[in-house]
Amino acid sequence: MQFLTDDLSSSDVIQLLTEHMTDMHTTSPPESSHTLDLSGLKHPSVRFWVCRSGDKDNTLLGCVALKYLKEGHGEIKSMRTASSQRGRGVGRYMLEQLMAFAQSAGYSEISLETGTQPFFYPAHQLYRNFGFQDCPPFADYQPDPHSRFMHFSF
Repeated sequence: MQFLTDDLSSSDVIQLLTEHMTDMHTTSPPESSHTLDLSGLKHPSVRFWVCRSGDKDNTLLGCVALKYLKEGHGEIKSMRTASSQRGRGVGRYMLEQLMAFAQSAGYSEISLETGTQPFFYPAHQLYRNFGFQDCPPFADYQPDPHSRFMHFSF
């Protein structure tokens, strides 16, 4: 697997993000869906990566973004494993790479918002396995029964 920065211009990346946004809007009420669209992911405060197979097909396996919130604090956004690749360790690999980048870039804390519905249970477990713990809303988020907030400190 390869973890690469990406400019969000290729059709397979756009298709994966469209699938991601559709699932998020289908799974969570509109007021509780905090996904970034393409313009949001292209904002200068956001760094975006893809995970590709690294073979001759260079298949897109997943994507993830890190949004700068303030000095030393970032937020994981748009973490998505392609449906056909789930259960193969892609999410774990991307999270390992993102966390290594964050630590080397001087971040001292990483937060995230995810849903509370059963669809999100595998993500909850992945984040817990990395040491993320539940926390109160951060940044501009408000308490929401459909949102779960998690935090990790280096």
